[in-house]
Amino acid sequence: MVSLLPLTVACPQCGSQDVVYSCEPDCCFNHVCGRCYTSFELITRLVGEQPGTLDTPKAERDSCAPTVACARCESIEVCLLDTGETPPRLICLSCHALLALGFTEVSPRAEHFGF
Repeated sequence: MVSLLPLTVACPQCGSQDVVYSCEPDCCFNHVCGRCYTSFELITRLVGEQPGTLDTPKAERDSCAPTVACARCESIEVCLLDTGETPPRLICLSCHALLALGFTEVSPRAEHFGF
């Protein structure tokens, strides 16, 4: 059985999971690491489709939780598939696309302050 989990992200600079979403979907998908202050954006890549139906839990979204858009339909209803795979796969709850997570615009803290 496949379980769905909220999206969690490790900082590409230090590996911390203390990551917050610092913008809004109408703008960008900028995230900031609470440990090293690296900022980065999340992107997805289409890798397949989940056949069949899914039990999709409806819970209120934490506006500061990591967020990314589906590469197929651009929905932000993206969750982790708890299958034990490494790296973990994501699934879009809107179109059932299977997704891989990527990083772009990675900017370590020193670059923000001109060091």
